[in-house]
This record gives sequence, C-alpha cells and structure tokens, in this order.
Amino acid sequence: MKVLVIGGGAREHALCRSLSQDPAVTELHCAPGNAGIAQVATVHPVDQLDGAAVAALARRLGSDLVVVGPEAPLVAGVSDAVRAAGIPVFGPSGEAAQLEGSKAFAKDVMAGAGVPTARSYVCTTEAEAAEALDAFGAPYVVKDDGLAAGKGVVVTADRAEALAHAVSCDRVVIEEYLDGPEVSLFAITDGVTVLPLVPAQDFKRALDGDQGPNTGGMGAYSPLPWAPEGLVQEVLETVLQPTVDELRHRGTPFSGLLYAGLALTSRGTRVIEFNARFGDPETQVVLARLRTPLAGVLLAAAEGTLDTLEPLRWDEGAAVTVVIASEGYPAAPRTGDPIDGLDAVEAEGAYVLHAGTAAGPAGEVLSAGGRVLSVTAAGADLAEARELAYRGVARISLKGGQHRTDIALKAAQ
Repeated sequence: MKVLVIGGGAREHALCRSLSQDPAVTELHCAPGNAGIAQVATVHPVDQLDGAAVAALARRLGSDLVVVGPEAPLVAGVSDAVRAAGIPVFGPSGEAAQLEGSKAFAKDVMAGAGVPTARSYVCTTEAEAAEALDAFGAPYVVKDDGLAAGKGVVVTADRAEALAHAVSCDRVVIEEYLDGPEVSLFAITDGVTVLPLVPAQDFKRALDGDQGPNTGGMGAYSPLPWAPEGLVQEVLETVLQPTVDELRHRGTPFSGLLYAGLALTSRGTRVIEFNARFGDPETQVVLARLRTPLAGVLLAAAEGTLDTLEPLRWDEGAAVTVVIASEGYPAAPRTGDPIDGLDAVEAEGAYVLHAGTAAGPAGEVLSAGGRVLSVTAAGADLAEARELAYRGVARISLKGGQHRTDIALKAAQ
C-alpha cells in the first residue's frame, strides 16, 4: 500500500512513524513534512491548502490512501478534491470538518444530536458578548468561532480580558465554565461505524501547575488510571455515535477522525469541543500504545468497511509525551536555533517527534516554530514512561527551550 500523509507537525510525524512500521505499507510519502518525518518517509513540497495540488501529487505517486492530518486543509476541502480524484482519503469533507471549523456549527450539531455540552451563546457584537459574560459569570470561557491553532480559547476570571478577546474575534461562542478533569477521546469513523480509541489527557497551559497562557498542548499521557470505569462506552453511546448519526442524517457524513474534548463534571460528562482530526500532543501517546497495524484501519474508514475489522489491540502499558517549545512561546516564539542531542534520545528509551523544525544549510536541525518537538516514551506504567520521556528531554539542547516538568506527574503518583 502506498500512503501519502498531508501535514508537517508532530501529529503527522507520529502517524508516519506508525505507518512506517506497518508491513502493509510499501511506500510512505508526506507533504510538506519536516526534518524528522524525512527520516521515515519521502517528503514532497506542496501547498497543503490546495486541494488540486494535493490530489495531483497523490495521483503522481500512485497513492492507495491519503491521510489529511491538520485541520486547516480539512476545512479547506482538501479531502473533497482527493475523493473527487477517485483516491481513498482519511479525513472528513470540508463541510463535515466545520465541526471543528466553527464552534457555532458544532453546538448546533450537538443540540440536534442531544449531546451533553456547556450552555452557550453565539456573539457577534461587543454588547452581545458583555451580556453573555454577565449571564454566566466567572470563570469566563470565550472561544473564537473559527480555527485558531488551539489558541483561540480564553478561560479567565478577568472580565476585561474575556471581553477583549471576544471583541478581537469576528464571532465568538461564550459558554458556561465546566468543572472537573478533562479527557481527550479519539474515534475513527467511516460515517456509520464508530471505533473509539483509548483516552488520553493533555496539558494546555504553558507552565507547571497549569499556570501561564493557553497553548496548543505541552504534553500528554495515556492511560488515565483515575478515569471512571465504562467511560469510553458511555462517550461512544452519548457523544460519538449520536454526533456521527446526526451529521449523516443532515446529509453531511463525517468520515475520518472525530476528537471529543470532554470534561468530567459534577453533573456528568460534557463535551468541551470537537476536532475533526488527530489531536496534538495526544496522538503521540495514543499511537504509541496501538498494536493493530494503522494503515488498514485508516483505509477501512476511507472505504466504509470499519464494521469488518477485528477489535483494536492495545499495549497494556503507558505512554507519556513531553513537548519542548521555543523561547517566547506562545506569544512570540523564537526560531532558527540549532537543536542538539536528538541522536542521544533513543538511548534513553524514548524517541523524538518533530513539529516546528527545519533542516539547516549544513543538514543540521533548526527550530522553526513555537512547539518544536515532543519526546515520547512507552513503559510498563506511567511512572516508567514518564521517567524515560524526561530522560530523553534532558538530552536535548535548544537555546531558550522550555518544557513542563509535571506532565503525568499526579497520575503517576
């Protein structure tokens, strides 16, 4: 099977790493890729938002499957262009991807499907936003309606800050604050059958102790030893399957990866948000535990045959990933610095997944984004996985680089 992965972040590196280990994959390509992905796949330049260009590349490579990783190409309809070319693609249509592309659309779908979520208002003016903030009170939750690379959400007790964020966006969703721990649950679907994966938890704040600004994610772990028994089945029955059914009934079938961000509140499980693709950094730990070869599962979703698959097999141990970000992230990330020690990480029992990296003129690896890379490790339990991951982190040198030191700490304890 010839597989083409679209994207160039740590999520795509994790996908490429898993696919490269699948004996069914005879050729693995990625566009545009990054310095780390180039070690496991052949990378190609492409405008990942140009559906015609992606489809043309897939045809030229003779691709049997195209996997669209990031949210922006999905919302831009890249999957539609590839499907129109007659090539199986893992990733929802542009219309279905509005589940992530528009918070208001997602709320409307959840209302139609009877999915439990936070009460909310959609606001387009400062007066509407002010009224909604006062209706819910602190802590205030303000979400940019459109894509914002994981940084469009402000949760604050400062009303002025909340209102300023609302005013800076064209349209916002303001909702009640959901208490309780958060859980990320991925599901693979062909538009009818829904196959949940194992849950994970990520860490959004930049600093230890969940302090500092919101980010795209500073680390993650799986499994969740504190999660209630039967959680995955409950979410499948009350959230994932009803959402997929609702979209199909609307004539907007969703095929690909459905991500549910959940809060386990005092009043029950509630949906915080949906994404239309694998989430970063949770993908790193979920795929680290997957033992079923990945390509066949993704192809079955693309071809509508998920119901024929055997149950997925999982490693009984644990996985932890720690993100190393550049100096100044998330406000003003510094780029262009050399990254040293990458080759030493594997000796510590971990591995590196590249995100914001680029190859320098002499072949060296340079920082090229806010979240530069993540170090992932698997172990018999969370304590071992965590120890191995942080031993790997210690081997990497990046000027001004920053990372959290408490990823999975409470869960491991």
